[in-house]
Amino acid sequence: MTSLQEPWLMENGSLKGSSKETKHGRTAHNMSSSSLRKKSDLTLVSKVRFSTLRCFLANLQEVILGTKLSVLFPAIPLAIIAECYGFGRPWVFGLSLIALTPLAERISFLTEQIAFYTGPTVGGLLNATCGNATELIIAIFALAQRKIDVVKYSLLGSVLSNLLLVLGTSLFCGGLANLGREQKYDRRQADVNILMLLLGLLCHILPLLFRIAGATPALTAVPTLQLSRASSIVMLLAYIAYIIFQLVTHRQLFEAQEESGDDDDVAEEESPVIGVWSGIVWLVGMTAIVALLSEYVVGTIEDASESWGLSVSFISIIVLPIVGNAAEHAGAVIFAFKNKLDISLGVALGSATQIGMFVVPVCVIAAWIMGITMDLNFNLVETGTLALSILATAFTLQARPLSFTYDELLRIMTSIFNTWNF
Repeated sequence: MTSLQEPWLMENGSLKGSSKETKHGRTAHNMSSSSLRKKSDLTLVSKVRFSTLRCFLANLQEVILGTKLSVLFPAIPLAIIAECYGFGRPWVFGLSLIALTPLAERISFLTEQIAFYTGPTVGGLLNATCGNATELIIAIFALAQRKIDVVKYSLLGSVLSNLLLVLGTSLFCGGLANLGREQKYDRRQADVNILMLLLGLLCHILPLLFRIAGATPALTAVPTLQLSRASSIVMLLAYIAYIIFQLVTHRQLFEAQEESGDDDDVAEEESPVIGVWSGIVWLVGMTAIVALLSEYVVGTIEDASESWGLSVSFISIIVLPIVGNAAEHAGAVIFAFKNKLDISLGVALGSATQIGMFVVPVCVIAAWIMGITMDLNFNLVETGTLALSILATAFTLQARPLSFTYDELLRIMTSIFNTWNF
């Protein structure tokens, strides 16, 4: 696994060599989700005489049946029926989680369809704000019910799952599937995301250190909250600068590029399959359903915790992030098998950056508006885990892997033991 370090070739203010995806603004998230889509057969629909009905049926087939996860859509009415008729609360929680999986993938599909008409900049902006809509909606409903721990744990779990589970699985599976080949990736994109994550980590560490350094927690609670809100504003400003860098000044750096023309499935979606207004209507409808199911998830998480024998923190950190982004994560692993490591890195690092630098500060500011106390202090163990995950990812993606001879390793270990007097 090596990184590409060729110079940035500039011509007339932009990078050379834009691919077919560039003009439509297809990012790694879009291409990852496209690996789970299937082409719809519109032969029967085309025989319908009424144009309005034919258009509706075509859109219905493309949106509902145009994914390999369409078998999970029946979980949506089942979750609503279970809630309305008072079925077991753990059943409502489980069905809602299952239903959120295809909805998250469909939202990514709809934003890509709209991008065909709006251009790459607006399409990329939609992806930058709606790419993790499921996590944001769940967090907002949890905030409304004053479940601050659920918000913090779920967002922390989203970042950890992207850095450790998705990226780790992609690198591992990609390495096994391409033992005789060298996996290449563009380190420039990875460096930008890592630096953004480190900035977000700094904003998390400052309130924690301020709270630890205080004499009594009661005296430092208000200053910690104020520092967290100020840090959230800084994080949002940095994210806006990151979006401008990603969509305007260095757009081609973040586009999902093709290495060769032999993988037709990568460039399968070259033209829109639904209209722009149909895409907007479907996107609003899907978002409303996600909001309804998110309310079910937040309201039944404690009952599911008691029934399943799992703590709320475990469900929030492990279960919610994995289920919410299962389709996107599966796509990242699939492209790693195909030696398309840039797409896998774009999904994992891009999603982690969006959660850490956009969703988290938005939740802090939203809590501020609602009069709810939420700061960036994620406690010592959680913040330490986040720091170690980001550092491990950064070292893993370095151009030259760390290597030590036996004597150097022995000298380092001896120095550590002498320093700590083991």
